[in-house]
Amino acid sequence: MDFKLEVVTLAVSDVDRAKAFYSGLGWREDADITISETSRIVQLTPPGSPASIQFGLGLTSAQPGSAERMYLVVDDIEKARAELAAGGVNVSEVFHREPGNPQASGPDPEHTTYNSFASFQDPDGNGWLLQEITTRLPGR
Repeated sequence: MDFKLEVVTLAVSDVDRAKAFYSGLGWREDADITISETSRIVQLTPPGSPASIQFGLGLTSAQPGSAERMYLVVDDIEKARAELAAGGVNVSEVFHREPGNPQASGPDPEHTTYNSFASFQDPDGNGWLLQEITTRLPGR
């Protein structure tokens, strides 16, 4: 039986601001459904992703900005970072992991898959990591 991740729910303080932010990243709007004054669902999907995010009114008791370390996988970390920065996103510099230093400056010198990152947050502080993956581990 396959169990496929479909949607992650984010807590946001301003639905329209969050929608503008994620739409500005080029994420596809799948739904914006107002059920009542206290119930609204907005769903967006990153380009090329099989999974989506949802936020809105009446969806979660989590505090806005409480989501951390959500990964967006890219095949070129520097290009992805530059695209976000050009779109006005406050994105970190690229960093990589090395023994004794989990945030060494710049991309992995060997461009080892799974080892180069950049980070950013949405307007509420929900945290995202870009991760460069060029070759998947076996079975993925």
